[in-house]
Amino acid sequence: MADLTRPDRLQIMLNPEEISALDDWRFAHRLPSRAAAIRELLRRGLAAEGIVVTVGKHSASFGVLQDAPATSDGNGPKRRVSRPGDGGA
Repeated sequence: MADLTRPDRLQIMLNPEEISALDDWRFAHRLPSRAAAIRELLRRGLAAEGIVVTVGKHSASFGVLQDAPATSDGNGPKRRVSRPGDGGA
């Protein structure tokens, strides 16, 4: 089996209205998949909380977290979120 860059999976359950809202948002923003739309919404929500996130143009690039030092660049404090096994704090 191929080595996955995203080996962890998250399953969520949505009602029909939530799926419709997600699909409408996804198509309006021209995202390639529901997963990419959810990652982008998650990225935006985390950014609103001051967490450093990645930005991508391809489905594989729609990651959520980015490794970055815990510094402030004038746009408010930024936190680095550690992932299991990365040794971050």
